[in-house]
Amino acid sequence: MNAVIIAIAVMFILSLARVSVVLTLVISAIIGGLVAGLSLSETVAAFNAGLGDGAEVALAYAVLGAFALALSKSGLPDLLAHKLIGLLGAEASHQKTKKVKYLLLTILLIAAICSQNLIPVHIAFIPVLVPPLLKVMNHMNLDRRAAACVLTMGLVGTYIFLPVGFGAIFLDQILMGNINKIGVAYNLHVERWMMPMGMAIPVIGMLIGTIFAVFVSYRKPRHYIDHAVARVTTIDLDKPIRAGEVTLQADAKELQQEAERAPIIAKKTIFMALLAIILTLISQLYSGSMILGGLVGFAVLSGAGIFKWQEADDVFVQGMRMMALVGFIMISAAGFASVMTHTGDINSLVNGVVHIIGENKALAAFLMLFIGLFVTIGIGSSFSSVPVLAVIYVPLCVQFGFSPLATVALIGTAAALGDAGSPASDSTLGPTAGLGVDGQHDHIWDTVVPTFIHFNIPLLIFGWIAAMVL
Repeated sequence: MNAVIIAIAVMFILSLARVSVVLTLVISAIIGGLVAGLSLSETVAAFNAGLGDGAEVALAYAVLGAFALALSKSGLPDLLAHKLIGLLGAEASHQKTKKVKYLLLTILLIAAICSQNLIPVHIAFIPVLVPPLLKVMNHMNLDRRAAACVLTMGLVGTYIFLPVGFGAIFLDQILMGNINKIGVAYNLHVERWMMPMGMAIPVIGMLIGTIFAVFVSYRKPRHYIDHAVARVTTIDLDKPIRAGEVTLQADAKELQQEAERAPIIAKKTIFMALLAIILTLISQLYSGSMILGGLVGFAVLSGAGIFKWQEADDVFVQGMRMMALVGFIMISAAGFASVMTHTGDINSLVNGVVHIIGENKALAAFLMLFIGLFVTIGIGSSFSSVPVLAVIYVPLCVQFGFSPLATVALIGTAAALGDAGSPASDSTLGPTAGLGVDGQHDHIWDTVVPTFIHFNIPLLIFGWIAAMVL
């Protein structure tokens, strides 16, 4: 049996059994290494050797977490949340419940998109912005699985398509860099403009999956307990409001009262917060370092007196702690990837498939994506998956006669599969961190399974289409 397949199968079983994601990755890596014939000491050594590959990403997330928490000290996220609550409450008073629901989902989508480029805090904004809006979701009986899909679409679909912020790192530095580095020996070279062009069709697939999730799969109301008022909202959005029921007007009044508690922020504080955001973006774009960008933003907020100087260390540590779980998972995923690479079974898996399918280009494209799904969903990070996949897939794409654009689409889509529906992905962990603060949103069944169904399946289909038509 192939060690990679066994390791990822173990990871799936343990994840569905709700074992800790970090522990799951460690156990799966050890089993995979032992099955491949490595000794325990060799497996551990390979795992340790890969930990450093995830350290930079983990540190970047920690710093951005500190920046996000420092930004929250300015009051801007709370002000935004209260303004949104007031807006949604005013809309609800006119009984436009469906409009409110879609407006809220649109706001979440825009926030997720901006978190990848305009304000590069990645998933750090979710624990700050989403929890205050859970009360609105409860009043609307909004199925949080739809919100999870919308957030993941904004996170993943943005950086695999727009070459700005995190997208510049993924598309230009990682995807294009690895393809060109390995492609030199095969006369394959891709240009910067090919990156978004090659990923356009797979992103359309993700968009269709999001629309299906919002308007079909999770369209019906789902009831949650509002812990703030200790009751369950029971309004069916598909039925008319009748006298004697808990009315939306009463809910709207509560939302308006919540909105009136919005913090009063000095103009200087708002200006400095906006300046910190702009300088963070400029620093990150100029240097290509998320770590430097987050540190610049944190320094500006600290120097502006947004919080007391003696509290700077506590704010920084608390912000890093907010992203600690994601960081440990990224480091563990890098160790897992290292063990899978050391087994040598990734090459044997792909070469065995090539031997079986012969010269069937269409079947080759599908199997490359399908194998990529197995490899990357275990790693959980598209950023970490590309170097592993590129070594194998660039020669295969040349062998089967795929164009440079098709090569970009195949490798980029195969890597995106790891972020779109893996239990170890920060793009699924982030939505859970915000939507599950009250214990009513399960990571596996309410985030991972919905995103896997609505994104991984469309990515497989539309990634295959892109490989065949480009």
